[in-house]
Amino acid sequence: MDVEMELSRVLITEYGPGQLIYLRERGGQERTFPIVIGTMEALAIDRRLNNKPTPRPMTHDLLAGVIAAMGGKLERILIHDLRLSEQPEESSVFIATIYIRQGGKLVEVDSRPSDAIALGVGLGTPIFVSEKVLGEATATPQTPEQRLEYLRVHKEALGRRIEAVQERLEDQEFLNNSSRELIEEHHRLLERMQHEYDAIEQVLKKFS
Repeated sequence: MDVEMELSRVLITEYGPGQLIYLRERGGQERTFPIVIGTMEALAIDRRLNNKPTPRPMTHDLLAGVIAAMGGKLERILIHDLRLSEQPEESSVFIATIYIRQGGKLVEVDSRPSDAIALGVGLGTPIFVSEKVLGEATATPQTPEQRLEYLRVHKEALGRRIEAVQERLEDQEFLNNSSRELIEEHHRLLERMQHEYDAIEQVLKKFS
């Protein structure tokens, strides 16, 4: 069973390698979950969502134009799988498919959710998530063992983000080309994440 969702929030920040979008269930239980995406995709979603014009077509505008020129229509977006990520900055990755109707033929194309949503948001395309993925993405740890495992996974992801911010603060090019306010914000972010990381580590040491 697939559940229809809506894009409820786009969160774009100036730090970190990933941005966030939030999908929310339409009606029903109104379950919601975030997806980490790249900065360029987040900016494309925000631009197409708010109908911000550009001098020339950007990538997702071009793809939308190609689909229309070939007599096709983006019928739906389906996020159907959730896998462990091979990228150090992410703990998991969502897998999506876009469905294009061309005459009497339905074409399925593998896609990242970020690209699918950036393409579809400007066309009013409905977004669906499989019940299995939605359940996994919104699951709340129930047993003590599940809570500890959740903390371990969160600690690992937090550690990768700490490393990414530390590397940026050691990058002389970044320091030379960034405002004082942005650099200070990175330091504050690093401090907050380090405090959270240390607190989780103490909990894990106590109960593991």
